[in-house]
Amino acid sequence: MTSIDRPPFRADHVGSLLRPRSLLELRERVRAGKASREELRAHEDACIQQAVIMQESLGFESITDGEYRRQTFHGDFLDSLEGVEFKQLFPPGSNESGNHEAPFVAFVTGKLNRPEGGVEVENFRFLKSLTTRTARQTIPSPTMLHFRGGRRAIDPHVYPEMNEFFADVARVFREEITDLAAAGCRYLQIDDTNLAYLCDEQMRERARERGEDVDALPSTYARLINDSIAGRPNDMSVCIHLCRGNAKSRWFAEGGYEPIADVLFNELDVDGFFLEYDDERSGGFEPLRFVPKGKKVVLGLVSTKRGALEDKDEIKRRIDEAARYVPLEQLCLSPQCGFASVAEGNFITPDDEKRKLALVVEIAEEVWG
Repeated sequence: MTSIDRPPFRADHVGSLLRPRSLLELRERVRAGKASREELRAHEDACIQQAVIMQESLGFESITDGEYRRQTFHGDFLDSLEGVEFKQLFPPGSNESGNHEAPFVAFVTGKLNRPEGGVEVENFRFLKSLTTRTARQTIPSPTMLHFRGGRRAIDPHVYPEMNEFFADVARVFREEITDLAAAGCRYLQIDDTNLAYLCDEQMRERARERGEDVDALPSTYARLINDSIAGRPNDMSVCIHLCRGNAKSRWFAEGGYEPIADVLFNELDVDGFFLEYDDERSGGFEPLRFVPKGKKVVLGLVSTKRGALEDKDEIKRRIDEAARYVPLEQLCLSPQCGFASVAEGNFITPDDEKRKLALVVEIAEEVWG
């Protein structure tokens, strides 16, 4: 497979898609005890089949399951791991149990392990059975087990030393990726908010308050991700997607990539980078000067947060601007994030979603042929 044929593709997307209303309603019925898990699984299968048909009809080579089986892009995966309790984090000494906006955090309360059969392996097998194109699996970044809670969310009796914790996190992710590879996965996407959060000075200050060395964290996270993907097949492309928040059309961080750019592009052993560039929160393209030869950058220039369709000529102008810092042949195009990082989705319509995805394919064809 040549670098041109190898993912990420010129026209790509981040993975999650708006959930059908029928799927959201059935999930609520399951929670209320009025429908079975078997019914839900069967309806998920049917909805995923339609999502695959939609992606193929628009011209995408990269096909996902829309993350239709998940409530959030990261929570379902992390909560399925042995030794993890996923719950809301409150400031020490506070009594905020009614605060539904408080972030959910993966508390590590026992030794980390995967459930029998893995987390996403069977889901990937089903997706791969539906398409002859490149089936892509998305998983949360291993950093999601650390950044939000830090040391205080990791039981010191279970992991007295942080190097033991990071080693176990990497092992669990390696095991999952090994099984995904055995199931035929050759395109893996790692979704990471935390490297992007380290571009935001307020987020950096909060991390300092948790006792973290924010200047060292990017390299710590690069080593963790590299250890997690070590041993993958040579023909498996791994990309990382950086996000500043996307749930229900909201965002949580801002700041250009400069504070992490050198580490991001030169210490991470990945094939491509999905980067948000849909508005001024992400800064300019200057940090792309650190991108080495052989790696691709997928420019997230089309917003999934707003329904208004972008101007094609403006997108092309911004691609040209980015090409001042990294060669055009190393660039690709996508929306800045998924359309539904959480099951409720962003505040746009299914028609908006299709028009934006179609625009990505159309522009990519015109720019790269």
